[in-house]
Amino acid sequence: MSIVSIPSLNTLFTKVATTVTPKLPSYLTNREQDENLIENNSKISLVVTAKDIIFQPITRYQNHTLHYVLKSLGYMPTPLLECFNNCLNAPTAEQYPYADAHLRLIIGINNKIKRPLQVSQLGQLRKKFADDGVAMQSPKVWQQPATINSYDRFTNKNKDKTVSWQDQAIANADGGEMQVRCYQPTTGHNPDKVVMLFFHGGGFCIGDTNTHHEFCHAVSLKTGWPVVSVDYRLAPEHPAPAAIMDCIAAYVWLAENAHTLDASSSRIVLAGDSAGGCLAALVAQQVTVSIAASDMDFVTRQQYLETLDDFTADIFQQVKDLPGPFAQWPLYPVTDIETNYPSWALYGEGLLLDHDDVAVFDAACLQDSPLSREHILVSPMLGDNTLLCPSYIIAAELDVLRDEAITYAEQLQRYGINAKIHTVLGAPHGFIHLMSVHQGIGRETNYIISEFASFVHQLILANTDTNISEQKLLAG
Repeated sequence: MSIVSIPSLNTLFTKVATTVTPKLPSYLTNREQDENLIENNSKISLVVTAKDIIFQPITRYQNHTLHYVLKSLGYMPTPLLECFNNCLNAPTAEQYPYADAHLRLIIGINNKIKRPLQVSQLGQLRKKFADDGVAMQSPKVWQQPATINSYDRFTNKNKDKTVSWQDQAIANADGGEMQVRCYQPTTGHNPDKVVMLFFHGGGFCIGDTNTHHEFCHAVSLKTGWPVVSVDYRLAPEHPAPAAIMDCIAAYVWLAENAHTLDASSSRIVLAGDSAGGCLAALVAQQVTVSIAASDMDFVTRQQYLETLDDFTADIFQQVKDLPGPFAQWPLYPVTDIETNYPSWALYGEGLLLDHDDVAVFDAACLQDSPLSREHILVSPMLGDNTLLCPSYIIAAELDVLRDEAITYAEQLQRYGINAKIHTVLGAPHGFIHLMSVHQGIGRETNYIISEFASFVHQLILANTDTNISEQKLLAG
């Protein structure tokens, strides 16, 4: 998750910006695109740095105030940042050697304003998380291609590469409606026919398609794939297994409609961060197990079905005739809620996700749930992963969930699954929310997007070579 704040950080910084706005020369206040000049200029003057905070007129930028404020902190000299860190009692370089002063300041700000969380406050937190999640994103990613003016197109580093998106309603698991946001590269060319199904994080209690818009937009822009982001139902109003059942419904919908996105139903890749990474892993697990069971002989299949409860039996009926997922990409996922790993003691306090947050989210999801904590639809590591699709798992170093992500990857490797694990050093839980406000996190996020795209492309090549070999054998 990203910064948890009461009151909203965006509201706080907007008030500060509107109160203390100095008069800047007109050539420094005309265009948001001067930000490109800042990014490409190693000699940043203080007056240009101030431009990144000050908005003329303020109404044009206030929805993204937090983006500009947090990003501008990174342009300050390191000694000044360390002074702020000392004042805030933020983490030190000795504690987290791979986290720079800018990132540690962001963590320190979060710690200063964070308040204890309770289940009764989750509705309030959901609204604030939604506000701050959007406020940290670059306004560029909220420009539809038709609204980008000629100056933007001239300065755009990706020039001809843009992404459009559209929201639409599909059926959730109970026959009601849920929203999905479909991202489509405007190049209209998807030679690999891959489509990503993305589930947002937020402890199964907060988050939506808006809070993760920037990341999904970046994936679609960088890979050329369409991306479908799912706004599944949240706890405590909808305890487990509502979220996973909605995500299964989204998978079924995408398998039936992938062709409308210029993609193949056999090339669905699953992804999600934190709680969404858990959901991606559970969907991958349940779909592959159900498909395998559908291929059993009649007697064996009947014996298998007798072991299922109503929820897993329902999943089997929905997905047994569908193609399995092509790959999965969980980012700092929840994989095992019952085991205390070393990272729980190392990173359970003073970071963007702590012990108390996890306890509140767990209670909201499970206290009124028909599922036990040991149910296979709660923790991916408790289910059958022996037939899972190829997996590229991302862990964050400074994360209470780090070790369970690594252990999950190791479990898959023991089963002979093509599973890779990459740990982002110096990164806290929820780091993708910082991708446009912290340069190092931005580079790391773009790196893992490229690496996963390469991982998927290698799978496509391997499958193509296998199919060609099989055809030659049949012909011979």
